[in-house]
Amino acid sequence: MALHWPTFFTRLGSAIVFCIVMMAGLLLHRWGFLALVALIQALCLRDYFRLIQKIYPEAKWTKGLPVAVQVIALVILVLLQMYHETSAAPVMLSFWPIIAALPLLLQKNKFAADARLQALAGMLYIAMPMEALLLLGQKHMMPPVFPLALILMIWTNDTMAYLVGSFIGKTPFSKISPKKTWEGTIGGAVLTIIGAGIFGYYTQLPYGMGVWMALALCAAVAGTIGDLFESKLKRMANVKDSGAMMPGHGGALDRFDSLLFAAPFACLLVYLLV
Repeated sequence: MALHWPTFFTRLGSAIVFCIVMMAGLLLHRWGFLALVALIQALCLRDYFRLIQKIYPEAKWTKGLPVAVQVIALVILVLLQMYHETSAAPVMLSFWPIIAALPLLLQKNKFAADARLQALAGMLYIAMPMEALLLLGQKHMMPPVFPLALILMIWTNDTMAYLVGSFIGKTPFSKISPKKTWEGTIGGAVLTIIGAGIFGYYTQLPYGMGVWMALALCAAVAGTIGDLFESKLKRMANVKDSGAMMPGHGGALDRFDSLLFAAPFACLLVYLLV
C-alpha cells in the first residue's frame, strides 16, 4: 500500500489540532476538561445513533430517545466531576458491560433491533469510557498527565501504523478494515511502546518505564480493537465515515473510536500500577 502524502498530511494536521485542543481542555481547568469530555461524548453519541438507525431501520426510533441518552450521559459526567470517589472500582467494572454489549451490536436480530436496547448499548459503548477518561483527569485522584499521554499514544500508534503499513504492509489484518495490515499494526504498536519507554526513562515523572510502556500497550491493543469495532458498525451501516467533522478522519466517532475502548482499560491499568 503506497503512502498517499496529501492524505497523510491532512490526517496529521487534524490529529495535531485534536491533540492541542485536548491538551488545552485538560491542563487549563478541570471544568474545562469536563466540558471537552462532554462535547466529545455528545458528538460520538450523535454519530453512533446515526449509524445504528441505518443498521436497524426497522426499530421504532423516537427523537426523544437519543436526546434522553444525551442528557443522562451528561448528568452522569457532571455528578462524577462534582462527587467523584477516590476509588476506581466503578471503572474496573465499566469495561465488562462494553464487552457484553458487543454481540448485541454486531448481530441483526429482533433483540438487537430494539431501539431501547441500542440506546443502552450507546451508554455502555460511549458514556462509560468518557467517565473513565474523566476519572483519569481528576487531579486529586490521578495526575492529569495520564489522559494526555493516552491520547498521544493512541495518535502515535495510529500514525506509525499508517506509515509502516504504507511502506512495508502486505498482509491484510482484518476483513473488517481491508487497508490495515499486520506489518502496520505490529509496527505501530512496537514504535509506540518504544516511544513510551524512552519518555518514561528521560522524564522526571514519578513513574517507571514499565507504567508508560504498559499504557502504550493498552493504547495500541485496545485502541486497535476499538477502531475495528467502529469499522464494523460503519460496514453494517454501509457508510464510509460516521460523519464529516474532521478532515481526513471523518466524524467524531471515527476520531475517538480507539479512545472509547482504551480509556476504561487505561484507567484500570493506572489504578492497579500507580
